[in-house]
Amino acid sequence: MTRIPTSTYRLQFNRWFTFSQAREVVPYLDALGVSDVYASPYFQANPDSLHGYDITDHNKLNPAIGSREDYDAWIAELHAHSMGQVLDFVPNHVGIAEPLNEWWMDMLENGPSSRFAPYFDIDWQPLKSDLRDKVLLPILSDQYGRVLERGELQARFEEGTFYLLYGERRLPIAPGTYRYVLEIALRNLAEHKEEDFYAELQSILTALEYLPKRTETDPKRIAERIREKEIIKRRLERRCAEAPQVQQAIEKALAQINGEPGDPRSFDALDKLLNAQSYRLAFWRVAAEEINYRRFFDVNDLAAIRVELPKVFDAIHRLTLELVSAGAVTGLRIDHPDGLCLPREYFEKLQQRCAKALGTALPKDGRAIYMIAEKILTGSEMLRKDWRVHGTTGYDFANQVAQLLVDSSKETAITKTFHRFVDHSVPFGHLLYAKKLQVMKLSLANDVDVLGNMLDRLSEQNRWYRDFTLEALSRAVRETIACFPVYRTYLAPGQPVTDEDRQIVEHAIVAAKRRNPAIEESIFNFLRDVLLFRFPPNLDAKARAEHTHFVLKFQQATGPIMAKGLEDTVFYIYNRLAALNEVGGEPQQFGLSIEEFHERNIDRQRNWPATLLATSTHDTKRSEDVRARMVVISEIPELWRRSLQRWRVANRRWKQKINDVEAPDANEEYLFYQTLLGTWPMQVDGEPESTPTPDYIERIQAYMAKALHEAKINTSWIQPNEDWDAAMRDFVAKVMDPSPRNKFLPVFIPVAKEAARFGAVNSLTQTLLKLTSPGVPDIYQGNEIWDYSVVDPDNRRPVDYKQRREMLGSLATAHPRDLVSNWADGRIKMLLTQRVLQFRREHIELFQRGEYRALTPSGALTESCVSFARQLGDQWIVVIAPRLSSRVGFPPIAESWQDTTLEIPDTLSLEHAHDLFTCRPVPVQDRCVKLADALSVLPFAVITNL
Repeated sequence: MTRIPTSTYRLQFNRWFTFSQAREVVPYLDALGVSDVYASPYFQANPDSLHGYDITDHNKLNPAIGSREDYDAWIAELHAHSMGQVLDFVPNHVGIAEPLNEWWMDMLENGPSSRFAPYFDIDWQPLKSDLRDKVLLPILSDQYGRVLERGELQARFEEGTFYLLYGERRLPIAPGTYRYVLEIALRNLAEHKEEDFYAELQSILTALEYLPKRTETDPKRIAERIREKEIIKRRLERRCAEAPQVQQAIEKALAQINGEPGDPRSFDALDKLLNAQSYRLAFWRVAAEEINYRRFFDVNDLAAIRVELPKVFDAIHRLTLELVSAGAVTGLRIDHPDGLCLPREYFEKLQQRCAKALGTALPKDGRAIYMIAEKILTGSEMLRKDWRVHGTTGYDFANQVAQLLVDSSKETAITKTFHRFVDHSVPFGHLLYAKKLQVMKLSLANDVDVLGNMLDRLSEQNRWYRDFTLEALSRAVRETIACFPVYRTYLAPGQPVTDEDRQIVEHAIVAAKRRNPAIEESIFNFLRDVLLFRFPPNLDAKARAEHTHFVLKFQQATGPIMAKGLEDTVFYIYNRLAALNEVGGEPQQFGLSIEEFHERNIDRQRNWPATLLATSTHDTKRSEDVRARMVVISEIPELWRRSLQRWRVANRRWKQKINDVEAPDANEEYLFYQTLLGTWPMQVDGEPESTPTPDYIERIQAYMAKALHEAKINTSWIQPNEDWDAAMRDFVAKVMDPSPRNKFLPVFIPVAKEAARFGAVNSLTQTLLKLTSPGVPDIYQGNEIWDYSVVDPDNRRPVDYKQRREMLGSLATAHPRDLVSNWADGRIKMLLTQRVLQFRREHIELFQRGEYRALTPSGALTESCVSFARQLGDQWIVVIAPRLSSRVGFPPIAESWQDTTLEIPDTLSLEHAHDLFTCRPVPVQDRCVKLADALSVLPFAVITNL
């Protein structure tokens, strides 16, 4: 039977948090109530990687994290506590910045003839003729010619092998091009023509002439090349060892080739050598239009792999399946499935392989192992039911619960304040459309250009469509992608087109037509028909395959464009209520009703009862506690409006004029104030810190720098505006200057206190809802207490587990009333987390199969309470959580709830009914519970008969 976690706890592995350290925290996690560790990728990657997604070898553990012995000891400790492990697996891409990636290095050395060349998604025949049979490498810090003539590129020789050194980066040199060096070396040995080593070097040069070219694709010739090039290297190494004169001649030749800074012509030979390689070096900032390998989004150091090929699938899953077979891995989280060519087929195949590894028959539902997909759902989009997974990684829940905490009745007031402050108004849909177009012109330009050229070739095959120009077809592709309402569609060869996919494509085409009345409508119709597999009847098998290939490439392109346009651009610009700017979020929506929240939970219980429920992840723009504070802004629109005016006046003197424009601009300042409210440090007595620490100031400076670069309005990663960056950094420092002349802090601190108090209530609510709603709750490392982190790398700082162990130990003697009084120390969140996690572990079936029933309170504060019941047979719980707490008061307990009551359903036996946290009986009269009684001590409750 498939093991389903009762809860997961995410651990971020890196050289600063190792397998040995993970083993040490297992007893703590067990005491907290966690059933399964949820591990970040820990296979071989860049030794300094904070995240592990830049894997260079899927079949080796990362030695920076620990040895196999360390790993096995950690697994043994998990097993000793009956805990499982969900592993974050990355099938879409590999890291290529390190020479440890043998596949990539082999491809760079051998080009199309590399046995690993098909593993990567490389266009070996791009439109630019200079790139034919080459891969563009955008790794240079400046223009190629400048880097070359500064002497930063150096050819080297070691152990029979030539390579190129650029900084600390080492690139292979194609064996067939060794002759560029060896011919010069041979001339340097002219006085030794009678020596054997001279003849031997001539022989090596002859062997190089006969070496199969790097453009070979015939398997026999490739095998010959693989064999012969290594023999040549060994001969060369041996000859240098036996005859030092050869080594010296080669070193002299390299000195000549490597050139002399100040003498441009001296670099001609090196330039010629580099032009003969299977790669073309380029400046990283200007190469987006010509990159000819598919990447993870626009990250040049992460190259996509073709996991749809059986040999690639087998190669990357070998160790993982061994760990599944051994019971070390009991679940899998699949990273970025939207990047895969055929996600549904991938999940099916992986479940089949897991069943084989476990030595069991594949279950009827096709799910042999617990598996979740990092799928971002947009709007009303639903997870595909034919995917053999148990659900998503929980972004959808995180956004729903955040929206639930928004006061939707205040939308007009908040929107008006935002527009007045920033002095402009751009509808969200227009902004997203514009930024997706921007992404397609800049960072992902080549991905879209390739699609335009492919579509042009398809149109040329049919006399009905051959009149369409390349420019018109390319624009139709761009406009359609810009109007795509979701990340991607999932058409597959030989499969009927689903209604969902048909509606998505038709929606995008209609929107693109509306935005482009000057483009001939039939061009969009042609694209629509291709995208829906409506092929002309006269197509032969080859032409159909080409059409299908276009659709598959198109589907892989729309996701990264949406992600870069929305998550990494718009979410840093549309700052009306930045708490809603989360992965998978809908910030144009302002609030989710209690009824809608219940509907989402009922749907989860019906269709995805084991989906992950997240509130913080390694990818979120801000932690759950920061988000919970920022959402409070929706409840206090008048205080927010007045405060903004006072803050702006107090801080205006710290702005700088850059080209007659104030820096930072109003929108950046608006985000800054929200961020301060969300992250401001609190003292244990619940009072805000009066003066921020240097560490806090640096964190906010780093966050604002990232936010501005991602927004790409006044500065960017590709084209940094150093003056603007400095102005923002200086503004943050001066705004938080603790000196008495600072007029901002005295008027900010009271508002920060208000946001912190009600934000804490919000956080407790979203934690309780996560722990009790249908699904598997996930806790991001350290978030069992307050955590006020922002986007990475801030949210990957080390976790103080010693502090958390001590806090957990103190709960046994802590009185709930004291935890409310001392809410700022975080123990109240830990109590909530531990009690419910342990209860879940003791009553697994209730949470996995129990019916979900929405409950509606009555009375003056009905809108401020979320409640539902979970029932399985005679076992039940009733959950009560506050929202919009500013209407209730702080803390929202006891008589603050006035006459608000909750009726307990007739199907629930009231015998032994008590509160899970206080263990006190709950007074019930005529099956009604007063919230003043249920929440007499704590601002939340779980009533149960167990």
